[in-house]
Amino acid sequence: METSLAVLRLSALAQANRLSVFRLLVRAGQSGLAAGEIARQLDIAPNTLSAQLTVLANAGLVDSRREGRSIIYTAAFEQMGDLLVYLVEDCCQGDAGVCTPVMDAAQRIACSPSSKGACS
Repeated sequence: METSLAVLRLSALAQANRLSVFRLLVRAGQSGLAAGEIARQLDIAPNTLSAQLTVLANAGLVDSRREGRSIIYTAAFEQMGDLLVYLVEDCCQGDAGVCTPVMDAAQRIACSPSSKGACS
């Protein structure tokens, strides 16, 4: 990932409403949420939400699809993963203990009931 793309994506998340929208969409998974539902759940005015979704979409962090008269928004999971990898890819510098907290967190997320992971 280019540094400029990482900066764009991090900048898109560096605002409270946009971060809340993105986290809500991550929780919603691939089924996503309609814009109206996002606005209701987060108590964000529709015009403000539209602007926030545009910033997230321009950063490649949100996808949308039309279903009938609604636009359904989803988190762009592959791009989110690319950003996370970019942030930690140089971790450790030969000392695996440095990255243990990051790896432990990733394991907890992957094995959480909400992720439907198959961990033992």
